[in-house]
Amino acid sequence: MANVEPHLQTTASELQASVSPMSEPEQRKCVPESFALREQIAEAAKRWAEGLPKSHPPTQREIRSSAERLLDELQRTDAYLGWAMVAVASAFWRDQVAAIPYDRRLLLLPRCLRDEQQCPAECDELGLLCRDCGACPLSEFRAEARRYGYQVLIAEGSPAVIKLILAGKADAIVGVACLDSLEKMFDKLVRSGIPAMAVPLLRNGCRRTTVDASAVHRLIAVPYRPGRQHTASYLPLTRCAARLFEPEQLYRVAPPLRKDRWPAATDLVAETVDPIACTESLAYDYLIAGGKYSRPFITLAVYDALNGSGAVSASGSAESDSATIPEAVQAVALATEAFHKASLVHDDVEDDDAFRYGKPALHRRFGAATAINVGDYLIGLGYRLVAAQHGRLTSDVIADLIAQFAMAHTRLCEGQGAELIWRDGQNKAIQPLDALKIYALKTAPAFEAALLAGARLAGPVDAMREPLARYARQLGVAYQIVNDLADWTGDTANKVDRATDLLTGRPTILWALALERLPETGRRELQSIVTGSFRQADAVTRVSELYHDAQVFERARALLEKHHARAIETAAQLPHPALRRLLHFLADAIVDRKRLVAG
Repeated sequence: MANVEPHLQTTASELQASVSPMSEPEQRKCVPESFALREQIAEAAKRWAEGLPKSHPPTQREIRSSAERLLDELQRTDAYLGWAMVAVASAFWRDQVAAIPYDRRLLLLPRCLRDEQQCPAECDELGLLCRDCGACPLSEFRAEARRYGYQVLIAEGSPAVIKLILAGKADAIVGVACLDSLEKMFDKLVRSGIPAMAVPLLRNGCRRTTVDASAVHRLIAVPYRPGRQHTASYLPLTRCAARLFEPEQLYRVAPPLRKDRWPAATDLVAETVDPIACTESLAYDYLIAGGKYSRPFITLAVYDALNGSGAVSASGSAESDSATIPEAVQAVALATEAFHKASLVHDDVEDDDAFRYGKPALHRRFGAATAINVGDYLIGLGYRLVAAQHGRLTSDVIADLIAQFAMAHTRLCEGQGAELIWRDGQNKAIQPLDALKIYALKTAPAFEAALLAGARLAGPVDAMREPLARYARQLGVAYQIVNDLADWTGDTANKVDRATDLLTGRPTILWALALERLPETGRRELQSIVTGSFRQADAVTRVSELYHDAQVFERARALLEKHHARAIETAAQLPHPALRRLLHFLADAIVDRKRLVAG
């Protein structure tokens, strides 16, 4: 692994460095105490937003800088920085929102505006099913928005919102939420180029919150003014990537070999099902099952950035999202996800994970042997998709793509193999650098393959190969650290318990950092917990205490920031402006640091 080490070396001083803030401190999230002050900030935000370039979505740094200068101009404390940043971002996107018809806008309202004790409404997977009883402002806002033609969703968090956006059911978001929620969700929407305006709640917390009703009414009433949308967006490419895995599009781009007798997934165990068709059925069903589709997006977006096909400038409508992307490029993007899904199937078997995408893992439903076979099929499907483009791509391009994907598979297996040997061994000692090496081999190759595939589809990649590979290593390591930290928060939506990496014996950077910092007695106790007969809850509690003693979470966040910064630095060295912007976006979007509240 010598080729990895220069990019992963970490000094003791770097590990001990203070963590750059991943979110605004609470003292900078104060709510302006008067209506007059809120209006003053809003008016000033309009002026500062006019000075931001309109060709691309503003960065968080640009919004923050404008908000800081705004407050300085008003001679106000930075306690209102979070509020001012929301005001600037909303002002920036106002014209873009206005250009979108009312029926393509989504009003997002928080459930915390209701009285939980008195509210008769129930919830489903999308949010609150308001009964319009009139006991809280929700029914009033909802009724007004519907008169305009809005879609309305009463829910916290982004999954339902993102789902509606990707499905092409809405092109803009206007919402009400606390500053914490706005920071987590709206920043993600804005970075993606999804037009978003918001009104913060007047009280943070999750119960009996309040909001400036007049501001919400003005938000809903932003007039429709048709015009050219002048801010580029990754939304069309995001939708294109997601739509590749809708049945109709999937079967068109990757026609099933046995489509004439392809059974429904629910019928796979029936006696009438053709056993030869079952493997293909399970594989396609798994592709459709879910996921973020990050890797297909990367391939599509890199191609678009280098080829100048203009997808980021498209309308984002459901009809035009994929119009500028050649089908051969879509097929290769689909192949990257087939390879990724294959690795997930195999990984679930090797780790005996219980769930994937909120449902029982494939091997838990059909057995390990069947799951392994489905994973192998997905690998074959990926290579079949690439090879099938021989009439659309030159033989040199196809050969380069196959070589890149093959190398990614080889390196991934090396990283996974190292993890399995460590997991099954008696000695649970591991150095931080060794953990990072495993990450660089296990996680980075998929990102590298997706990046280089998009670049090669656009043209020769010789000059970009090394910096893109280096960027992918930094991004892959940072991404895995994010997953390690997020593992300590759990994921109820996908039925993932807290600290599953610890309980299943996976080597993580958190474990390595703890062993490095704890005294001998602490190291012995830590190892005895994972090799002994501790109850699960007791083990998690005690390891969390030891991790805090060793400042594991803080040091891991410092490492995350370091590798994220190095990815950004590498991206800055590339000469192509559109590609640089994309890589900056990916570094912030894939390494979603704001969701981490570990330990």
